[in-house]
Amino acid sequence: MRDVIIIGAGGGGAVVAKELATHGLDVLVLEGGPRHARPRQEWSRLENDANNPLSGYFRVGPEDRSKPAHYRELPQNSFLWQVSGVGGTTQHYFGNNPRAYPGAFAGYDGPDKAMYDIAHHFPFSYDELVPYYEWVEATLPVHTAPMGTKEEIYFRGCETLGIPVQTTKTTLGPSYRPQENAILPPGGHAGRTTDPAQLAYPASTGCTFCGHCFQGCATPVDAPRNLLAKRSTDNSYIPMALTADTWSPGGKAITLITDAMVTKVRAERGEVKGVTWRENSTGELRSEDASVVVMCGGAVETPRLWFNSELPNPNDWVGRRFTDHYLDWTFGLFDHDTGSSRGPASAARTEYPGYGMLMNTGLMPGIEAFALTFSDSGIRGHYTNGRGIAGPWDGPAGRLIGPELKDVMLGGIDRMLNVLSIVDDDVTPDNRVTLSAMPSDENGSVPKVTFHNRGRTQRSVRNREFLARKATELLRGAGAKEVFRMDFPALPLHVHSTMRMGQSEANSVVDHGGEARAVRRLFVADNSALANSVGGPNPTITTQAVATRTAEHVFQRYFGGDPWVRSQAPVVSTDTRISRRLAELGL
Repeated sequence: MRDVIIIGAGGGGAVVAKELATHGLDVLVLEGGPRHARPRQEWSRLENDANNPLSGYFRVGPEDRSKPAHYRELPQNSFLWQVSGVGGTTQHYFGNNPRAYPGAFAGYDGPDKAMYDIAHHFPFSYDELVPYYEWVEATLPVHTAPMGTKEEIYFRGCETLGIPVQTTKTTLGPSYRPQENAILPPGGHAGRTTDPAQLAYPASTGCTFCGHCFQGCATPVDAPRNLLAKRSTDNSYIPMALTADTWSPGGKAITLITDAMVTKVRAERGEVKGVTWRENSTGELRSEDASVVVMCGGAVETPRLWFNSELPNPNDWVGRRFTDHYLDWTFGLFDHDTGSSRGPASAARTEYPGYGMLMNTGLMPGIEAFALTFSDSGIRGHYTNGRGIAGPWDGPAGRLIGPELKDVMLGGIDRMLNVLSIVDDDVTPDNRVTLSAMPSDENGSVPKVTFHNRGRTQRSVRNREFLARKATELLRGAGAKEVFRMDFPALPLHVHSTMRMGQSEANSVVDHGGEARAVRRLFVADNSALANSVGGPNPTITTQAVATRTAEHVFQRYFGGDPWVRSQAPVVSTDTRISRRLAELGL
């Protein structure tokens, strides 16, 4: 019998695993996707090879890519972008780690408090979470992003918005700043050359400015796994968890089983007992008991597993209130080089508390073309799909196709500057995960993910329109000759709240410590536990801070432990002891 079983090794599960292993607990981590142990050999920079949702190495599905991807029913115009495997969706995230806005938390009393979704606050204050933010920021570690050409142009536009530069980690008002990134800063030759011979470790360290963040980070060449530039959890927390017996006094290395899909969480008389999982390669079912189970499969798979396990749902909140930041895309064309494809994919941001945020996003050609052809407003200049949103951008909102798309793409992505709007959207009841009526797969009933882009609240729509206009103003101020707005349909990249924690038993699934209200000793510590859309900022570091806090509650409630965040100094994931131990283990 294990002390703890963790379901999922992504953005939240890896954090809980490392924290509990550090304190000597016997931890089993079950991950439904693969572990890319040798990314230099297993990955490429070809966008389709990485991101094809059916066959790419960044898909949701088993390790064997000749087998089908896991099916999700999407009954609307949308695209659900998640990744399975060790590291989860952090494998292709941009490393952005801004803190949530204080207005998303209990006790906030700022002058703009009415601007937020006040019915769904976190059940604790922002100040209470700050030590956990600091812990994660030190562990990853988080740095101020390095700047390049696209950031210089972006900030030139920000200077015309009449807002100040932000100099604190806590956002207090409209402002702009470099990203807080979990990407190691360039050292040695990195960022100074494109000569492959000079970009290998140790001559180069940190970010090499390759621009391929979305396809996973495998640079610098020859660097130990825990010194790869982007601090996705497969490069940071999982290496720490696998070597906890080396660098932590009293620590115990986790057991990690990959390509193992959990099909049932077992409970008796309101208390968790263990899990059953299926080995994807053989189909064999295995079970193990544990004192505590932590669900970290993500905002789609966690509620799906809950339903397939027939766990209680007394208030009907499991799977409900899926928030997605109601994303939108605006871009400008310039008559000079913007450097859009070089450096960290996103290194500059603009904050508008109460509305959300903007950030620059540099992409490779394939994903750029996807972004320019993805719209809920139909084809620009041909039909409006019932929307045809007009504004300060050039022409109506809508996707580019044919000669117009060809002309834009042939001009080159380094003549573009992209701005992503990330909205502080409301926790909306009808955006939800349920079980599909489609045929089950080998792991049980498949999830049905429902988003109503045209049924958003007035506040969410207001916020999105405000940000689209600010993005256009920014691009014009930066010198764009033309500005286009896409009006994205539902694109869940940032997904939250389907198992939300809350202040009331009436509208939440887990309590303030992450423990399920309906099943004792069962915790949730992934994005699905977030109480709301965190005000608009990228959610990963908030998930990881909350996951750290949840791990501490697991330790205190069921293993007689003391809190550690305020009494210890965190060990940084780039510690050389971890590198040496990984080498000994052949990892």
